[in-house]
Amino acid sequence: MGITSFKFLCFFALVLILYYLVPVFTKKKGQWVVLLAASVAYYLLSGNGALILYPVAASFVTWLLLRILSGTGEKELVKRRIILGTELTLLLGVLIILKYLKLTAGGSLLTPLGLSFYTFILLGYFIEVYNGIGKAQGSFLKTALYGMYFPLMISGPIMKTREDGEQFFEYHPLDYKNITFGMQRMLWGFFKELVISERLATVVNTIYGNDTQYQGAYIWLGTLCFAFQLYTNFSGCMDIVIGLSECFGIILPENFRTPFFAKNISEYWRRWHITLGSWMKDNVFYPLLRSKPITSLGKLLKNKIGKKKGKQYTTYVAMFILWFCVGMWHGGEFKYVIGSGLLHWTYIVIGELTLPLFTWLFADKMHIDLKSKFADRVRVVRTFFLVLIGDLFFRSDNVPHALRMLKESVSVFNPGILVDGSLLNLGLDIIEWGIVIVSMAILICVSVLNYRMEEAGEKKNVRMLIAERPVVIRWILYVGFLFYVILLAKYGPGYSAAEFIYKDF
Repeated sequence: MGITSFKFLCFFALVLILYYLVPVFTKKKGQWVVLLAASVAYYLLSGNGALILYPVAASFVTWLLLRILSGTGEKELVKRRIILGTELTLLLGVLIILKYLKLTAGGSLLTPLGLSFYTFILLGYFIEVYNGIGKAQGSFLKTALYGMYFPLMISGPIMKTREDGEQFFEYHPLDYKNITFGMQRMLWGFFKELVISERLATVVNTIYGNDTQYQGAYIWLGTLCFAFQLYTNFSGCMDIVIGLSECFGIILPENFRTPFFAKNISEYWRRWHITLGSWMKDNVFYPLLRSKPITSLGKLLKNKIGKKKGKQYTTYVAMFILWFCVGMWHGGEFKYVIGSGLLHWTYIVIGELTLPLFTWLFADKMHIDLKSKFADRVRVVRTFFLVLIGDLFFRSDNVPHALRMLKESVSVFNPGILVDGSLLNLGLDIIEWGIVIVSMAILICVSVLNYRMEEAGEKKNVRMLIAERPVVIRWILYVGFLFYVILLAKYGPGYSAAEFIYKDF
């Protein structure tokens, strides 16, 4: 059941009505039961209903092992580690078998909806309780809601249960602001997904499907379009998920924050897929730094090359493993390991190692103010270009295909295709291109305004600014934008709104 389909909207409307009606007859109780029932129904309506057994089993294992863990003392380290190891082995084992062996089986293995997302949420929940910073739920059904809350199964975000999970079990009265703000956020997601992403996909598929014909500037154009297709697709899905949860009175963590304004790769990943980066740092990177092999390596390097460099290089080793895991999360193929993982690790390491050299060259010798707005804008452009190279690997069929396209992108000089009408041969006519340009202008303007308010330290965004306008102006904007999305959304024959790029991750 596609998240942007009419069927899903009807399903959501029914759940929303029941969500606020049930407490009327149950003395402000039972809303979380409605969410759990809706999550079960969503699974059963979204394909092979038998696959619901996977998240149910994962939730049961997590609940059962936490019950066993609660019966151990803090000094029983061996028992506690065995229980933790069992949780990691079972949940990660199923994830690896279903997700990565699927590649060797030619895609014939069926995988449950949201496999990576519910696995990481439940693992994070278990580790929080194990470390004494989270609270274990005594009820299996409440644990199951952590592992099956239907909006999160679509494409995340990966919530931390200690920060966000308790909202599921609180009473949320019907609130006009929650409903209106939630639906506005959903509309913004529909705009990104249906008006922009679907059109850009046509251009991307045309160029990447025949790169021997479309070389040079075509490849850079196709990769640029893919960067925004991926962003509007994934962040649009997040807007819908966060918006519909807001209608329930549940505030989910943000997953994107103007990532293309990042000044370096590290900042980019603090703005892109934020919850994945946070999960990886908490549960992979920091434990690695504390692990015996890494600490032993640190002591060895400290004696060989000094304390500062020893610590730095040891961190790079842990970062290598971290970025390898990030790449593997995106898919078992090596193009993902490079495009979303090790290439970004390389950027960060080279950037840190060459920082003194470039500071000397630009600041000391060329007298460029590295704190100026001009320098920041150069950094933004540089970072975006580096991200595009990673996106090229991500979108290519495989690593040899990506390397061939990189070669073709610089071996042919044909910038004239941008103005001689050649773009009309990429699947979009002049009207469709006009819709893309206007819609991208809207997206960029909103992003710039949000970024400037963030930089100024204001806890506002464009949605809040509109809410402060007079009621007539507000509703003219709301209704106008609603019709803009309805009239210009790209549906087309065979269109499936469920095909989000990240849906299998």
